[in-house]
Amino acid sequence: MLATESDRSSGSLSLENADKILVNIVENEIGQSEDQIEDKVTTSRDADVTLGFLLDNNVLVPAVSYEEERRLARKVLWTIVPLCALIDFVLYADKATASYTSIFGMWKDTNLDQNKYSNSTTLFYVGFIIGQVNLLFLQKFPVGRVVAALSFFWSLIIYLHTVTTSYQGIYALRFFLGFVEAIAVPALNVTMGQFLTAEEKSWTAPLFYTTCLGNEIVVGFIAFGILHAKPAFAIWKLFMIVIATISLLVTILVLFLYPNNPTDARFLNLKEKIWVIRRVQRTTGSSIEQKVIKKQQIIEALKDPVSWLFCAFFFCNQLSNNLVYQEKLLFKEIGISTLGSTLVSVAYGSFSVTCAVIASSIIRKKKNSTAYSVVFWTLFPLVGSIAMVTLPWDRTYALLAMICICAPKGIAWILMFSWTSTSTSGHTKKITRNALIMFWYGVANIIAPQLWRANDGPRYYPAWIVQIVFAFFLAPISALAIRYILARRNEERKSSLDGGTPLGLIKSTDIESASTIKGNIALLDLTDLENDHFIYPL
Repeated sequence: MLATESDRSSGSLSLENADKILVNIVENEIGQSEDQIEDKVTTSRDADVTLGFLLDNNVLVPAVSYEEERRLARKVLWTIVPLCALIDFVLYADKATASYTSIFGMWKDTNLDQNKYSNSTTLFYVGFIIGQVNLLFLQKFPVGRVVAALSFFWSLIIYLHTVTTSYQGIYALRFFLGFVEAIAVPALNVTMGQFLTAEEKSWTAPLFYTTCLGNEIVVGFIAFGILHAKPAFAIWKLFMIVIATISLLVTILVLFLYPNNPTDARFLNLKEKIWVIRRVQRTTGSSIEQKVIKKQQIIEALKDPVSWLFCAFFFCNQLSNNLVYQEKLLFKEIGISTLGSTLVSVAYGSFSVTCAVIASSIIRKKKNSTAYSVVFWTLFPLVGSIAMVTLPWDRTYALLAMICICAPKGIAWILMFSWTSTSTSGHTKKITRNALIMFWYGVANIIAPQLWRANDGPRYYPAWIVQIVFAFFLAPISALAIRYILARRNEERKSSLDGGTPLGLIKSTDIESASTIKGNIALLDLTDLENDHFIYPL
C-alpha cells in the first residue's frame, strides 16, 4: 500500500510492498546488487521529505539518458539560479538603501551623522543575529512560503522608511529590517542545494552573487535617474519608494514561481522532478529536505571543528563588510560630487561583476579549487586596503582606484557560503551550521560599523588596518585550514569506496506495517560524518 498525502506530510509512511519500487530504480541506474546494501538504517519519519513522492512516482520514470540530463541541467540552472539571484538582488538593494540615501539628504531630514549612521548599521545586525531564530521556520515550514513572507515584510519595512522623521525611527526600522532579512540568504542557499549538484552549486555561486556585486550598477543608474527627478517630497524618499516597489513586485513573483523543493516545482514535469531528485541525491550524497529537527545532528554540528573554522572565516571576513556602506561617504570625502559618486559606484559594480564571471569560469574548469579561489580573490582587497593606508590623500584618482580594487572581496564570501552547504550533509546539521555562521557574521557586522568613527576620518586608519589583518589575512588562512581537514577526511574514505552509490534501509513508522525499503543512502538524511561514502568537495 502506498502512502496517502496525509501520511506523507506527517512523516508516517506505509511502506508495505514498496521494496522493489526504489531498489529496482537504483539498481537500474547504478548497477548494484542487493547484497551491497549498507547497514545504515533510519525510519520513514526521519527520511528525506521526497520519499513519499518517490514511492508514488519513481517506478513510473525510467533512468535519465545523457542528453536528457544535459537538457535538464540547463533548464534547472537557467531557472533556479536567476530566480534566487533576483531575490538576492532586491535583498541587497534593501540593505544598501541607507548608503545611497546618505548622499540624498536623509541625514539632514532625520538628524543622522556619521556615528549615528554607523549605529543604525550596527542595529541592523543586532536584528540580524536575533533573527536567526527564524531558522526554525525554515526547518519546519516550506521554504517557498518562508521566502515569500520574508520578501513581503522587508518590502513593507523599506516603505516605512519614508514616514520616519528622526534617527530613532531609522534605528528601529534598520533593526527590524535585519531581523526579517536574517535567514534570506540561507533560505536561497537551501533551495539551490535542492536542485543543483555540488559541482554546479560551486561554480554558479559567483554568478549568483553578481546580483549583489552588480547591484551597484542597476541601483546606481536608478539613483542617477532619481537625481534628475523633481518630486514634491524629499528625493531620498522617492528612492526608497522605488526600491520597495521593486521588492514588492519580486514578492509576487516568488508567490507564483518559487518552489518548496523539486516535488512541487512548477517549471518541471513529473519525469524531470524525479530526475532532479535522483541526480542531486546521487551526486551530493545528501538529502533534499527534512522537516524533523534532529538533536544528534545539532550536537554533531557543534562538535565538528569545520563548523567553527567556517565561523572564524565569516567573523574575520565580515569585519570588512561596512566598506559597502562606507564607500559613498569615502567618495564624498575624497572630493567626488554626488553625481560623480553614483557613476563611480557603477564602475565599482562593473568590475565586481567581471571578476565574479571570471571566478565562475575558473572554478568550473578547475575542480576542487574553492579554497584557493578564496585566497586569490582576497588578494585584490588586500592590495587596495594597504594602498588606502599608504597613499597620499591628494592622489584622488589613485585612491578611487584602490577602493574599486576592493570590490571582489564579496566573491570570497559567497564561495565560502556555498561551500558551507556542499561540505556537510544532514538537513538539521546544515541549518545548525548556517545558524552558527550567520551568528558570527552578524557579530562581525555589529563591530564593523564602529570601526569607522567620525574622528578617524578621512583616512580611517584603524578600520583599514583591522580589515587587512582579519578580513584579508586571517580569513583566507581559515579557508585553507578547512580544505586541509576535508582533504584528509576524503583520503580516509576513498580507500573504502567501491565506485557505486550505497543503499540504505528505511523502516516504516506505521504501527500496522513493519515493512522496510531500500534506497539511495541519501534518502536517510545522514550527516557527512555518519555517511562514510560522503566525499567532500574542496
